[in-house]
Amino acid sequence: MPATDVRRLFAGGRLVAIPRRAARREQLLDHLARTLFEPGRTYTEPEVNEALAAVHEDFPALRRYLVESGRLTRTRDGGSYRRAEPPADPADAG
Repeated sequence: MPATDVRRLFAGGRLVAIPRRAARREQLLDHLARTLFEPGRTYTEPEVNEALAAVHEDFPALRRYLVESGRLTRTRDGGSYRRAEPPADPADAG
């Protein structure tokens, strides 16, 4: 599914459903991480919840998927989150 097709998962700015298929869910998580969270900024858990709740009522599941997939990092105490920087592409190095 091309990145532009992620929009098909939304209606009226809200996520219709969290995709069951792993590949489709991964594309959704990429989209959410890029569009909802700024690189280099630290977020509190309530801020993360608020951002995710704006797109889907099951924000705890989305938060868990984002952390488990490595797109958001969380401090050990769960008090703060950051958008993970994507790994550098070796093809860009030379």
